[in-house]
This record gives sequence, C-alpha cells and structure tokens, in this order.
Amino acid sequence: MSTKLMIERKVKSWCQVATIAGAALLIGLPTQSFAQKRGWTDLFDGQTLQGWKAVGGKAPYHVANGEIVGTMTKGTPNSFLITEQEYGDFILELDIKLEGVETNSGVQTRSHIDMQADGGRGRVYGRQVEVDPSDRAWTGGIYDEARRGWLYPLDLNEKAKSAYKRNEYNHLRIEAIGDELRTWVNGVPVAYVVDTLDQKGFIGLQVHSITDDQDGKKVYFKNIRIQTENLKPSSFAKEQHIVNLKPNHLSAAEKKAGWHLLFDGNSADQWRSVRDQNFPAQGWKVGDGIIKVQKSDGGESTNGGDIITRDKYAVFDLSFEFKLTPGANSGVKYFVTLKEQTVGSAIGLEFQVLDDALHPDAKMGRDGNRTLASLYDLITSKRDDRARRPVGQWNRGRVVVDADNNVTHYLNGVKMVSYKRGSQEFKDLVAKSKYKDWENFGEAKEGHILLQDHGDEVSFRNIKINKRK
Repeated sequence: MSTKLMIERKVKSWCQVATIAGAALLIGLPTQSFAQKRGWTDLFDGQTLQGWKAVGGKAPYHVANGEIVGTMTKGTPNSFLITEQEYGDFILELDIKLEGVETNSGVQTRSHIDMQADGGRGRVYGRQVEVDPSDRAWTGGIYDEARRGWLYPLDLNEKAKSAYKRNEYNHLRIEAIGDELRTWVNGVPVAYVVDTLDQKGFIGLQVHSITDDQDGKKVYFKNIRIQTENLKPSSFAKEQHIVNLKPNHLSAAEKKAGWHLLFDGNSADQWRSVRDQNFPAQGWKVGDGIIKVQKSDGGESTNGGDIITRDKYAVFDLSFEFKLTPGANSGVKYFVTLKEQTVGSAIGLEFQVLDDALHPDAKMGRDGNRTLASLYDLITSKRDDRARRPVGQWNRGRVVVDADNNVTHYLNGVKMVSYKRGSQEFKDLVAKSKYKDWENFGEAKEGHILLQDHGDEVSFRNIKINKRK
C-alpha cells in the first residue's frame, strides 16, 4: 500500500470518529468525557444542574459560562446545592472562587439533611471543607456543619494558611477513604481527620449566610469531578498533625509518626500516684474507655490524689480529651518533678481544665489567667467561644513543647496560649504568681505528665503523646 493511500485512509477514519462523536452530542447519546477516560466522573456537565438540587436557604444557584454560580443573598440562612446521589469512599476535586474577603463557603462531604428543621426548609449537617478568604485563613480546614463545630482549624497547620488565593480560582482535593478525611488546597496538604461518623452521604456546595453588605456577591464552582473506585490515597508529611476522633485509638499514620497511647481505654498501667509507685486504690475509676476523677469534696488531692505518667518527657506533643461536670475543676500538668514534695496537688505547669461559668477559680488570679486552657495563674487563654464546647461534652486539649522551649496550648484545635519557658517574660510572670517561691519553677529539663484530682468529677480519654527531639 502506498504512503499516500495510507494517509487518506487514516484521515477518513478520523473524520468518521469526529462525525460520530458530533452526532452523539447532537442527539444526546452518552459520551465519555476526558475525566471519565482517566477514571474520573464529572459531577457537573458544564451546562445544567442535572444531578443536583438546592436545599436549605434561598440563595440561588445557576449555570453560566461553564460554571455553577451561587449568589449571596441577605436575610437567608446557609444555602446548599447538593448531589442527588450519596457517596461513600471517594476522591473529589473541584475549583472554587469567591468574590470578596469577608465571605465564606465550603464543600460538604458525606453529609445529610434534617428536613424537619428550620421550618421545613431542612438543615444540612455533616463534615464541611471550609473555604475562608478572610484574614483568619482557615481554607481547607474541616468544620462539622450544624453538629460538632470545628474539627480541624488551621491553627493546627499554620503553614497551609497561605495556600488560598483571594479572588482567584483555587483547586481543592478532598479524599474521604474509610474513616479518614484529608484535604489539599492548590496542592498544599491541609487537614487530616479520623472520624467514625457518616460512612456515606451527599456532596454539597455552600453559599453561606451573609451580612447585608455582601448581598449579591458570587461563589463560582467548576471542574467538579469524582473518583469512587481504585482509590489511591495521596501521601502526607509525617509531621502533619492528625485529629483522631476515635477514642483511645492510633491510626497507622500516627503510629508511623511516633505517637503512642498513654491510656488504652482499659488499663492505667502507664500511670501511678504522686504518693507512691501504685495507681490510687480510690478516687479514680478506669473503664468504659475513660479514666475518671471521682467527685469528693472539691479540694486539692484530698481523695485519690493526682496521678502522673511513669515516664518523663522533655520535648513532646501531648493530646488529650476531657469532659467536665457542672462546676468542676481539674488540670493537666507537665514538667512535674515532685521535688517540691507538696501536701496538696503536685507542682507543674498547668493546662487549666475548668467550668469557667460555675467555678469561682475562673474569677480569681489576674485577668482570667485561671480560666479554661490558660497556663494556670500565669497566662490567660484566648477568648474565643468557637474553641469552647459546653460542659458535659468532650473537649480536645493539646500541649506542644519544642526543642527551643516554646510551648503552645490548643483547645479543640484553636491556639489558646503561646510562651517560651525560661524567657525573661516567663520569669516575670512567675514572679507575680502563686509559684514565685518555687526556685526555677517550670524550667525543669524533663518531667511527668499529671492529671489532677481537685475533688470534682472529670473524665479523660484519648491521651496520647509523641516524643520529639
């Protein structure tokens, strides 16, 4: 066959393929998109809202120029455009752009709707990937809409705050595989949550409720595609902080990063009394996945007494959950050496655990420095109501100490206190505190972790630590 004839036949074949594809589009026959050929499925066809429905508030959605456009509307609650189909494990990618700075949006994952709520309009609830162009810059964080609040604020990953680009399209990648939900913004890894709630649910696009001056501003979505089979999770850096909401559990990634449990939910083997080498015979209860201080007289260490870890720690990342009863007082202390040989509670730097509303200690000290998550009697915690969950609910505490003696307290993922041990500023604070008579208070090279018995019922779980160098 001549070269000329071969070329003519190839051209004819290409023309036939193009003609068939064009005809299929004209008469509505299904065709495979480029995304589908690569194992992805388009959730938005670029022309219609087929497969989606609007719920919740009254902010409108429409299609223009190959984009889904949501219009911010005053006087209406959060509005959502949700998929008619529910999804279990998936990898989702999309591009999103917001007009303005003091606006907000998000992408719901494995979510649901309570159709009886809000006068029959329905209320969407479930884990949302935040889109936040404000100065707070929490885009890619995970918020549990209409349920538990913030699960992964970007105080837990401050390097990722700069990933979002204002007034531009930003690319989101969301991986929901098994119990893990992970996010990326413009290729930057952001949030990592392990959670057992909601194994499947719809995907939703949000137009947030607004102040009147934001009325008419737009949110744009495009290139929305999903994978549901042969999923290959992307890698995260080993130092990425993981919020694991499964009680007394370590994920494979946490184990690889060096975390270990200080309490497994059943045994207190890693803890002992400050008074001797044994765990207290009274005043503490272990079981049902919790370690609990039992109520006595509200005094310091008058019943079972404080308990401490058998090991000592110098540079570490400590995470724990606690649940208060009304009016309760306790604390999590660190760099406890026992050298002071006190009669009451042992001496150490303290992450305050307190019912601020009902316990009188909240009004003592200076400028509120004995309130929840404060460095007790030294530094007042941040006044951020979003960080505080009601008494009777589980709260997540975290204390991070680095090799340069910088210390940070977190409450439910929000940074509450930062200071440097041994600095002049720290010494000046100690000199004005109840610790002023203790030599070199808070400056030990290493020490035990302590759970305080203050005579009130307080429960702890999910206590884990990562030794750092």
